[in-house]
Amino acid sequence: LAENCRDRFSRPVSLFLWGIAEVAMMATDLAEFLGAALGFYLLFGIPMFASGLLTGVVVFLILGLYRYGYRAVEYVTIGFVVIIGWCYVIELVLARPDFVAIAYHTAVPSLDERSLYVAIGMLGATVMPHNLFLHSGLVQTRLALEHRPSRRKLFRFAVVDAIVALNGAWLVNSAILIMSAAVFFQNGIPVASIGQAHATLIPLLGGLSSTVFAIALLSSGLSSSTTGTIAGQMVIEGFLRVRFPIWLRRLITMITAMVVIGLGLDELKVLVLSKVI
Repeated sequence: LAENCRDRFSRPVSLFLWGIAEVAMMATDLAEFLGAALGFYLLFGIPMFASGLLTGVVVFLILGLYRYGYRAVEYVTIGFVVIIGWCYVIELVLARPDFVAIAYHTAVPSLDERSLYVAIGMLGATVMPHNLFLHSGLVQTRLALEHRPSRRKLFRFAVVDAIVALNGAWLVNSAILIMSAAVFFQNGIPVASIGQAHATLIPLLGGLSSTVFAIALLSSGLSSSTTGTIAGQMVIEGFLRVRFPIWLRRLITMITAMVVIGLGLDELKVLVLSKVI
């Protein structure tokens, strides 16, 4: 997609598209990195700054698998996605929400001015801009296969990749909302931070739910940080026609998250704001 934009649009338009793609991806990556660091903090009690550094190390290790081809990274990412899916299945079973109301409001949503900001954030967390660049770029990894599929099959693969990724994100984000509504809102408990949400789950749903919540947060952050870094490399190389080391991309985008952690900013507010951006 990035290469096609560069080839088919004028240079000013192409640079503008590259600029807004970079801003969107940096904001998205900030949330993903913070999520993984929070996962380490909640699971193992590691201080947030050290958790941020540990997140960077683990993501670098996963990206190191890239030397064996994208398939190796893809399998690790799929593993994380399976873990996330099962975590939220467990959370929903424990929370026992009103599925009739969920079905109705999926078809007939209602919003007021207080929920609009968060709703925009949820939209940003589902239709992540880097996914569109990433999945169009992954088609090229199949071109290198010994038994290369036809162009028609490649196109089908690309469509399926995008549909699975975006709907997977929608289902996970829906599960988070449903669990929050059933556990916190239903019991009249205001939640001001992710740490508070984690701690509040223990008396309401038991210790298993809080552990599963932290595992899902960690898995989601690590998988998204990895794919987001690869997408970022595709975007900068595609739009600008430059070679950009993937480890340098990860290092640069990691600095923003470490600054947020170092300044002690409110992680929940930063997470929602980044998704709105």
